[in-house]
Amino acid sequence: MSSSPIPDAAASAQASPTSLKVMTVNTHKGFTALNRRFILPELRDAVRTVGADVVFLQEVLGTHSRHSRRVSNWPEAPHYEFLADTMWPQFAYGRNAVYPKGHHGNALLSKFPIVHFRNHDVSVSGPEKRGLLHCVLRLPGRVVDVHAVCAHLGLAEAHRQQQLELLCHIVRDEVPADAPLIVAGDFNDWRGRAHEILEKGAALREVFVHANGRAARTFPARFPVLPLDRIYVRNAGVHAPVVLPRRPWSHLSDHAPLVADIDL
Repeated sequence: MSSSPIPDAAASAQASPTSLKVMTVNTHKGFTALNRRFILPELRDAVRTVGADVVFLQEVLGTHSRHSRRVSNWPEAPHYEFLADTMWPQFAYGRNAVYPKGHHGNALLSKFPIVHFRNHDVSVSGPEKRGLLHCVLRLPGRVVDVHAVCAHLGLAEAHRQQQLELLCHIVRDEVPADAPLIVAGDFNDWRGRAHEILEKGAALREVFVHANGRAARTFPARFPVLPLDRIYVRNAGVHAPVVLPRRPWSHLSDHAPLVADIDL
């Protein structure tokens, strides 16, 4: 994580943002669906065009020794740092899955200082490794920090139930009651069970459900039928979900990304 100076009070008051554009995308470790082609540079270009203030990433590689030798345009930097480039000076990474050739996890890219972050291992017994990356963002001119949690939950419903309860506990223990909170990522919740749990346990509401009456369909990216990805908020207004064009996103991951403008 890099650091940025905090502006003085006069400049902060003048530059205080009233909204955030947030984006969530499962990077599929930088490959197209079925791992046929490495497309991380194309994904970076597409993410940059959205102009989001905060980007939530899932399945982002920290390192992979075999791919780095075999893929010709493999970046030297970790994938989250390569995606951050010069547009997001702040980034945090939470390593979830570790294997002999490398590791991957969740990451958060931010245009604003990340003053604290913590990765919670919410893996349940078995081979699936899952995490919740909790970051605290300091925006200029704002007294209360913004909290952001990047989530990637399990494929089994019983595991997701436990992980959603853990998320509610983390929110209650680590997020002040008056702080703006954004929770986004890949919930693998095709039955829509998370909405009620998170609303009752953490007062979170999903932005696409609030705006359109149902969660956005994001999987598979080419012909989305399942609403697996979400953006939840608390103590923040929803200005509008942002509709992205089908191309180029349909071939950049197995998940379509979500974007929303969040009023603070």
